[in-house]
Amino acid sequence: MLSEFLSPTPSLKICGVTSGSDARKLADLGVQALGLNFWPKSRRYCPPEMARSFSPSISGLILRVGVFVNNSRPLAEDLFAEGLIDVVQLHGDETFDDIHYFLKKDIPVIRAVSALKLPKTDLPTQNFALLIDTPAGKNYGGTGKTFDWTIARDLIHSHPDLPVILAGGITPLNADDALQAAHPVALDVASGAEISPGRKDFAKVTSLLSTISQ
Repeated sequence: MLSEFLSPTPSLKICGVTSGSDARKLADLGVQALGLNFWPKSRRYCPPEMARSFSPSISGLILRVGVFVNNSRPLAEDLFAEGLIDVVQLHGDETFDDIHYFLKKDIPVIRAVSALKLPKTDLPTQNFALLIDTPAGKNYGGTGKTFDWTIARDLIHSHPDLPVILAGGITPLNADDALQAAHPVALDVASGAEISPGRKDFAKVTSLLSTISQ
């Protein structure tokens, strides 16, 4: 399913989903992917037991991305084996060994990196995507702020086979600008599609979907 999400037509990932009702509504609207944050310190934390209550019901309808911050082993592998997530997103200080650990087990990986700390090592292009986010220090994302999108544009231009997802402060008001500036394979949105942390604003989601489908 990751390959479908990373198709030439831009996709939308709504991150920080914390309830089954929001997850099902996102799937019904046609959002291509959602993020379940399994980092306990996140304001959008989704406990594994909560994910177990609704994730199986949306399997096959929407790509389910598990977000982990330095806690991916063995939790991510266990949740994937349970059929609760389809992709592992590494959003902390994980190493290239962590990326390859999951890829060797045929578990797709999204690696999130700061726009100011882009990797200098060749990255996989199969079953893998790079997510570029606004620098956030030890907050590990979720700043609600944008960065200079030309950074992403230049990386995409120099690595045309590397799928790149754009995150950081994207809203219905600037989503089109983000797409035109960097031409990523997908936009990743959390606070820009919310009423409050973890509660989704479906008017905003609908607007974002309209933008990426233009």
